[in-house]
Amino acid sequence: MGQANDAEAGASGRQPPRLADFAGRWRVSRIIDDRMGGQAGTFAGDALFQPRPDGALDYAEEGELRMGPGPSFRAMRSYLWRAEGGRIVVDHGDGRPFHSFEPAAPAAEHLCGADLYVVRYDFAAWPRWRAEWTVRGPRKDYAMVSDFAPLGASAG
Repeated sequence: MGQANDAEAGASGRQPPRLADFAGRWRVSRIIDDRMGGQAGTFAGDALFQPRPDGALDYAEEGELRMGPGPSFRAMRSYLWRAEGGRIVVDHGDGRPFHSFEPAAPAAEHLCGADLYVVRYDFAAWPRWRAEWTVRGPRKDYAMVSDFAPLGASAG
């Protein structure tokens, strides 16, 4: 669909993605810089945004995670993405709140105990997109960049 974030929308006339635009299967490639642990990591896998009858999307991610020189292992996580008041709300798979963002200003923060999670989404190359996380606090200090590319015709 060739949509973009607000910074590009003004120049191109394109609109940022809507919740429904995420539906489908995506290839995920992630790099992790664990400054506290002193090691780098990678994740490679797939994510599925599965539509629900209420219009929300169940997000399920699965792939191979490798941290430092150790062996890789299977990793998975889940979230619930839903639209609310012009925002996209992201909850943990168990229903606990996580964060929300406006698609035209795609950034958010989440405080988990004393650790601050900051995310910036980049939709400029839609349907390819990126999530850039910085997490800092007494228990965590890492940066994580996840790149998403559509698999098949249903994404975007």
